[in-house]
Amino acid sequence: MSPANADAGLTNSTHNTDGASYVAAHTRAKQPSGTSAPTVRSHAKQPSGTSAPTVRPIISFAIPCYNVAPYVDRCVNSILEGAADYLDRIEIILVDDGSTKDDTPQLVDAWQTARPGIIRAIHQENGGHGQAVNTGLAHATGCYFKVVDADDWLDVSAAQKLLPILARFVASQEPTDMVITNYVYEKVCEEKRTTIRYTNVLPGNRQFSWDEVGRFLPSQNILMHSVIYRTDLLKDIDLTLPKHTFYVDNIFVYVPLPHVCTLYYLNVDLYRYYIGREGQSVNEKVMTARIDQQLRVTRIMIDAYDLPVDVPQVALRRYMRNYLIMMMVICSVFLLLSQREDASWQRDELWRYLHDRSPQMYRRIRRSFLARGVNLPGRAGRATVKGGYRVARRIFKFN
Repeated sequence: MSPANADAGLTNSTHNTDGASYVAAHTRAKQPSGTSAPTVRSHAKQPSGTSAPTVRPIISFAIPCYNVAPYVDRCVNSILEGAADYLDRIEIILVDDGSTKDDTPQLVDAWQTARPGIIRAIHQENGGHGQAVNTGLAHATGCYFKVVDADDWLDVSAAQKLLPILARFVASQEPTDMVITNYVYEKVCEEKRTTIRYTNVLPGNRQFSWDEVGRFLPSQNILMHSVIYRTDLLKDIDLTLPKHTFYVDNIFVYVPLPHVCTLYYLNVDLYRYYIGREGQSVNEKVMTARIDQQLRVTRIMIDAYDLPVDVPQVALRRYMRNYLIMMMVICSVFLLLSQREDASWQRDELWRYLHDRSPQMYRRIRRSFLARGVNLPGRAGRATVKGGYRVARRIFKFN
């Protein structure tokens, strides 16, 4: 449904730096000197002489948009339909990240015009996915914050179950820090769907702490698709993602975790993750070509915490360690798949980086089964790694 028809449709359903330098330099989101600030066009303004609204939106949906005109309508409509009973309590922030190859800029403006007071269009110089998320967070006023990539969408019935729960949290004195839902890999080209659920590891339909969390399977990582954070938590820790870098969704999910005290799991298949678009960042060829960015993100995650020291909760520490294992394995595998002359050296450098950051963390990660597998020596070892890639892909579902 296009912006022009949105009202009619809803009336019927009521470059490359080390992680340490990045973490040290990015404690707060700042506008870089010499660059222009994001432009917010056609903001709905409060009439003069009246007081500002006192009711805070339940949730802010941030949608990074970069040359994704064919997908934006589906994404926005899924949110509007899923939140049809709460349209006065949500906001959608469309961040045009310097799109030039299609009419994405005009489309997000059209949506703002069609839904003033609900949808805001923000235009910025191209800064990459991370900077688009940063901009969305900086402008978010909702109690909760959810990133939805423009080529993905939300399941309407699942969103209709989610919104009343979030509204209840907002009305409480101590809203839950993080809400987790299921997500679905929509592999359109293969006509296959894979749903990631957490019923075996998380208590359902009640607030809980990390002490009540079980053991995650390798395929059950908490990704950006499954998480909804309390907005003030993200702002309080000054979460800032690096510019012009792919795979920063891992930082978005990983870094706030030790600051989360309360969780809530809703067993609905909310997020639909579209797989198969040409040039998508999780495409195997693209991941191989962008391995330097994967390495940068992994180093930032390594530097974020010394897990034995900084994370006292046993279940959380175990989960975060397994997340790092996944990142180290993906980097190691795609370095070898890249056929770069320095692939083995780069792999060894990454493992040395982990060791230098925390020998104890290195030993625990290095002893894992998958980590031992990707560090087999010699030509036979490299052949084994490449053959085992298919197994790792099935486990981690990275493309």
